[in-house]
Amino acid sequence: MKLLSILMLSVVSLLQSNHTVNLTFVGDAMQHAPQLTAAQQADGTYDYSPCFENLKDDIQWADLAVVNLECPLGGKPYTGYPCFSAPDSYAQTLRDVGFDLFLTANNHCLDRRDKGLVRTCQALDSLGIPHIGTYPNQQERDKVIPYIVNVKGMKIAFLDYTYGTNGIPIQGDVIVDFIDQQQIAADIALARERGAHAICVNLHWGIEYQLKPVASQRTLADWLVSQGVDLIIGGHPHVVEPMEVRYSEEYDKNVLLVYSMGNFISNQSDIDTRGGAMVKVSLRMMGNHAVIVEPRYKLFFVQKPVARGQNYVLIPESRPDLLRPDSKAEFTRFMTRTHDLVTSHNKDVPAEQ
Repeated sequence: MKLLSILMLSVVSLLQSNHTVNLTFVGDAMQHAPQLTAAQQADGTYDYSPCFENLKDDIQWADLAVVNLECPLGGKPYTGYPCFSAPDSYAQTLRDVGFDLFLTANNHCLDRRDKGLVRTCQALDSLGIPHIGTYPNQQERDKVIPYIVNVKGMKIAFLDYTYGTNGIPIQGDVIVDFIDQQQIAADIALARERGAHAICVNLHWGIEYQLKPVASQRTLADWLVSQGVDLIIGGHPHVVEPMEVRYSEEYDKNVLLVYSMGNFISNQSDIDTRGGAMVKVSLRMMGNHAVIVEPRYKLFFVQKPVARGQNYVLIPESRPDLLRPDSKAEFTRFMTRTHDLVTSHNKDVPAEQ
């Protein structure tokens, strides 16, 4: 009987090691005023379906795809920068294109104050969209965090934190997960206690438009590695920053560190903000923990509309044939500058072939 049990455990371990879970991450999903204008239809509704069509296959490749929703669903009037409020249909389209988890802890989450934060949570709940980072109250946070997803028998914990809210204070009971090491350490410990095989910490951090991580990012990343997390995924700078696979001697494993993926979609104009990176990574069970397999990135460009009836369209690097002639020079410049940056500074995170 003992021999049979050992054989059964060996078979289970072998099967687990062959189970691969695919993850996709993208950066900041913005909603500036010109994006609202482009999406608005004659009947007053908003149609975002053309925006993400060219990346749908990449998003749906993942067993779980994650996006940073950097605009509240605060209701009408819909507004762009500096205080955002996007239509619910924006989130619905992101859901329909394949995103499974929305991050809401960012510097714009209180743009419509507490009421807008609560409405955002309620709207996402009504659309059946899992979300982390902001909560109507502490009780709701306690129900959700740590957010652990069981994918093919692998338990992956996701956490989300922001550096701030543009100085807008909380006025009532709502909760924003701020970058606080004591809280993060407690959340990581609880995720591990509840059986997480891998822990992904998402961060809204750094300095806008800086092409390399600043000291505060590097210090926090070092600390998170020391806490035993498996993925550190960053956003906020609106430009792509370097990525690396770092070996943790203490935990004898690799950690994927992505400082910033840049914008997912926006109306920003500086060349380094005109697109972003999609990060893909696979996880595989080895014994009782997950290991990182084949991390890579894929660049894409945001083509802006120039005429009525056109919308913003994301165009992957591999499809320059989809560009209008007037977009080709900016597309090439964004791709060249971003590749120069990441190929010079990335460590073991190559471009997808």
